[in-house]
Amino acid sequence: MSEYIAQVGLQNFALILIVLLAFVLIFKGVKVVPQANVFVVERFGKYTISLEPGLNFIVPFLDNIAHRVTILERQLPEFSISVVTRDNVEVVLEATVFFRILDAARSVYRIGDINGALHTAATSIVRSAGGKLELDEVQSSREKMNDEISLNLQEAADVWGIEITRTEITDVIIDEKTKDSQRQQLNAERERRASIARAEGEKRSVELAAEAKFFEAQKNADAVRVTADAEAYAVKIKAEADAEQTRLVASAISDNGQPAINFEIMKRQVDAMSAIAASKSSKTIIMPSDLTKAIGSIQVLLETLGTKE
Repeated sequence: MSEYIAQVGLQNFALILIVLLAFVLIFKGVKVVPQANVFVVERFGKYTISLEPGLNFIVPFLDNIAHRVTILERQLPEFSISVVTRDNVEVVLEATVFFRILDAARSVYRIGDINGALHTAATSIVRSAGGKLELDEVQSSREKMNDEISLNLQEAADVWGIEITRTEITDVIIDEKTKDSQRQQLNAERERRASIARAEGEKRSVELAAEAKFFEAQKNADAVRVTADAEAYAVKIKAEADAEQTRLVASAISDNGQPAINFEIMKRQVDAMSAIAASKSSKTIIMPSDLTKAIGSIQVLLETLGTKE
């Protein structure tokens, strides 16, 4: 009986050991990786695999999680860099770098201090980029500098399995002496622009005055041309009227002979005397003695012409 009890106890103990071993194997072989983390696994001290977020399996007792790497985007502490610009002005640039880890294995096996390495590389690259620009360009071209720094820093960080997401020049610090020089330069530039604006205004005023005179001359010329055309047209109409009158007189002379000629002569005499009488400058008018005779002759001619018709 005692042997049976001993045998049952031994079996229970073995079962308990098996269950405990199973729990240990599950605990050692099953790994749950949290989001935004990557686990680096080693086997006998050598890199084996990187475990992505979620449920993963490894070989118990052989595989070991050597590094737990966070792949969230990070930011280097803001740092200051003394830079001498292309026009030999010393300024202090304050900058920072944003990055994240793409390859966890390279980030732990290729570099010991990621932040220190990025800080050193960024300092050198920022100083080089700032030295290519003049002071005014450094202040106005931060976006261009950020792009250049990010591109060059990415080339250095590729070997570490790091992605440079963004670099920022947060501030440009200038000493007071340089600021005073900038103010003087700015005032001089403003005065220059004001002088140019005044000169442009005067130039435009002269141009407008010249255009006005030219326009006036054109209009005067047009008026003269129109007047000349009108006078020419009047002369033409008068000439045509005189020609028609001459034609009619010639026709009348052809039809009536000498009476028509005498009529025309007497008519002109009467018109001349009427003009003399109507003149304001004439105070004394001497009338020919045969004025009545001339008028009577005209009446006779009219009667004669009427009889012939």
